[in-house]
Amino acid sequence: MAFVAVLGPTKADAERWIVIMMQTEFSVGGRKFVLDKKKAEAAFSGKRVILGKETMTFNLLPLKYTWAYDLYRKMKANHWEPEDIGMGKDIEQWKDNKVVSDVERWIIRMGIGYFSAAEGIVGDNIQHVVRELVTAPELKLVLGRHAHEENIHADSLLYMISSLGINPHECEAMFEDVQSIVKKNEFVTGISRDLRRDLDLTKVENKRLLAKNIFVFGQCMEGTQFYGLFGMVLSLYRQNKFPGIGQMFRYTLRDESNHIEVFRNLFMDLVEENRDVWSEEFKEELRQTMATAVELEKTFIKDCLPVNAVGLSLEDFLSYIDYIADRRLEGVGLKPLRGDVANPLPWLAEMMDIKKEQNFFEGRVTEYQKSSALAAVHDDEL
Repeated sequence: MAFVAVLGPTKADAERWIVIMMQTEFSVGGRKFVLDKKKAEAAFSGKRVILGKETMTFNLLPLKYTWAYDLYRKMKANHWEPEDIGMGKDIEQWKDNKVVSDVERWIIRMGIGYFSAAEGIVGDNIQHVVRELVTAPELKLVLGRHAHEENIHADSLLYMISSLGINPHECEAMFEDVQSIVKKNEFVTGISRDLRRDLDLTKVENKRLLAKNIFVFGQCMEGTQFYGLFGMVLSLYRQNKFPGIGQMFRYTLRDESNHIEVFRNLFMDLVEENRDVWSEEFKEELRQTMATAVELEKTFIKDCLPVNAVGLSLEDFLSYIDYIADRRLEGVGLKPLRGDVANPLPWLAEMMDIKKEQNFFEGRVTEYQKSSALAAVHDDEL
C-alpha cells in the first residue's frame, strides 16, 4: 500500500494567504480594482504630527487626527463676515461726548490697535511656522482654516477703523511705541523667529522649540494675553456701548476658543508621539513661560487699560488673568501657577469664560452658522 504524505501549508503559502486576506477586490464596469489594506494601514500609521509620511497629494483619508477634522467643520460652520454687522450705532456713539467718554474711546482704540497687529503675528506663525512643520494633511487643513479666520479678524478691525474714522497710523504707533505692548510682541515673536521650514525635527531640542511655540501661541497668547482687552471691550458692550464692535469681538472670541483647542490638541499629540520631549525640566520651563506671559499681561492692563473707569475692580481683573492661566496649564497636563484662584468676575463667566466660550452663541437669532453644517456628517461627504 502506498502512503501519500499530506503536508501542511508552507511558510510561502501562509504569506500568500495573508496577502489575499489583506486585499479587497472591487468590480466596476468590468474592471477590477484591488484595495490593499496593508498599504492603507501603513499609510494610516505613517501619519504623524511631525516627521510623518510626506505626500504631495494632500490626501486626508484615512483620517487619523479626527479632532482636527471635527474642529475644521465646526470652525467653517461658524463663518462670519464683518460687513454683515451694522456699525451705525457705534458711529453715533463715537461722535457723541454725552454718551461715551474719552476713556472709553481709548479702550476701543487700544483694542483695535493691539489686535490689528497681534492677529497678524498669529496668522504668520500658523502659515510660515506650524503649518509648514506638521505633516498630517488633516492638521494642515485645520491650521489653514485657523489662518483664514485670523484674516477675517484683521478684516473686521479694518472695518472698525474705517467706520469710526480712526487714523490707522495711530494703531501702528500704538503697537510700536507703547512699551508694555512692545514687550508682549517680543515675547511671542522671539519664540517663532528660529522656527522655519529647514528645522531638523529629529533633534529633541528642536522638537521642544516647536512644542513651546504651539504652547505659547495657543495657551499663552491667544488663550491668556488676549483676554485682558476682550474683557474691557465686552464690558462696554455689556453697558450697551459700541454694539457692532462688541458683536464682532464676541464672534472673534468664539473663533479664538476653537483656536485654543486646535493648538491644545496639537500640543498634546505632539508630546504623546515624542515622549523624549516631555521632561520634568521642560514642563517647568513651560510653566515659567506662562508665568512670564501673565506678568506681561498684568503690566499691560495696569499700563494701558483704565479698568476702574468702566466699573471694574483692577484687583479682580488681574485675578481673572491668573484664573485663566491656571486653566490653560491644567488643560495641557501642567500644574497651575496658583491653583487657589476662583473666577472673580461672574459676568465674564457668562460672556467669555473658558467653560462657556464653546457655547457662547447658542440661542442667538443672529448667530452665523449654516444650518446645513449642523447636520450629521456621512462618510460619503469626506
